[in-house]
Amino acid sequence: MEEILKYFPESLKEKILSSNLELIEEIRIRANRPVILKNNQKEEIINYPISIETILQILQKICDNSIYSYQNQICEGFITLKGGHRVGITGNAVIKDEKVVNLNYINSLNFRIARQILNCSNIAIPFIINPYHNQIYNTLIISPPGCGKTTLLRDIIRRISTGIPEINFKGITVGVVDERGEIAAIDKGLVQNDLGLRTDIIDNIPKAIGMKMLIRSMAPKVIAADEIGSKEDIEAIEYAITSGVKGIFTAHSNSIEDIKQNPILSELILKNTIEKILLLDFNRKIHLIYDKEKT
Repeated sequence: MEEILKYFPESLKEKILSSNLELIEEIRIRANRPVILKNNQKEEIINYPISIETILQILQKICDNSIYSYQNQICEGFITLKGGHRVGITGNAVIKDEKVVNLNYINSLNFRIARQILNCSNIAIPFIINPYHNQIYNTLIISPPGCGKTTLLRDIIRRISTGIPEINFKGITVGVVDERGEIAAIDKGLVQNDLGLRTDIIDNIPKAIGMKMLIRSMAPKVIAADEIGSKEDIEAIEYAITSGVKGIFTAHSNSIEDIKQNPILSELILKNTIEKILLLDFNRKIHLIYDKEKT
């Protein structure tokens, strides 16, 4: 939280510090609205005057007083902070050639707090591991936004990379494409989150490009990436799997029906690319909703 709170006015920081910081998952700041602290169970409303000017001041601090240098991230709708925290941004979008080229009159910031929760993947591991070959199944983890997919993925990577002695699983080499810097939270080349002993990470790169680079240069046994969804992502996943590399990925979705109706993600099922699909629900419970061997 220290990394987050340093961007806020002192008076707002003091109000947030009076809350239970361990439980906060989001801090939402909206112009002319109260500040809302959110966790999985409830919201806490802080009556604090937020003006457009205050939001701009916070954004200036986030961007080291050079908003222009962060323009590409802002046009994507978020900025990733040290520690893997993400700040969502909304405002007046400027569109050119069907692409966002700027955001003006920024009126809302959503600080999503990233935390590493060790062993949170304990329930998921039995679905993912193929013990007979000391390998994993090609797995897709889905959930609505904000349910903890990235946190779960991070811990799975750590465990399969280091090894899981209690089930005699030997650690394997994992290549991670950390496009937004949220998985490993690399700062000046140093990995801040524990991703295991045998993990190689490439960040700040589109997932499709990063996957192919890792396969060619680092010979991973497993490729991992967060929030897939583009046609290029699917093509890179198919390239990886036909190259003999296993994969574990996440995506936004609510059900297997949604996946099948998605014109891009459905390719993973239609082409038998994915072997398991896990659903992480709002209560952080994990459900096996697709098993290739049983279809």
